[in-house]
Amino acid sequence: QVQLVESGGGLVQAGGSLRLSCTTSGRTFRTFSSYGMGWFRQAPGKAREFVAAITGSGGNSVHADSVKGRFTISRDNAKNTVYLQMNSLNPEDTAVYYCAASEAVYTVRSSDYSYWGQGIQVTVSS
Repeated sequence: QVQLVESGGGLVQAGGSLRLSCTTSGRTFRTFSSYGMGWFRQAPGKAREFVAAITGSGGNSVHADSVKGRFTISRDNAKNTVYLQMNSLNPEDTAVYYCAASEAVYTVRSSDYSYWGQGIQVTVSS
């Protein structure tokens, strides 16, 4: 059984920072570095949206325009963990954040991701 577990969410004031972590485990999960990893978010009443993705090696990444320059995705394959560093947070970033694993190199499409975490709440107060 594959598990993705997010941590690091919470309540922060506008302008603040948070770092989300997502650790993977499971007997049927292939080598962590063979998966592209992504972060998505879903705000109340809105559809889930792409935030960032990174290749298995960590050598390439892509970020949504709405977070570019403020958020950074990274990974540590030795720890089976992917991170999302979030700086200059604003209330529009309030959402449940999900990490996901894809067998594609890396992709912005949620349908390409096979495994998902349970999500973690990030709330930014004004």
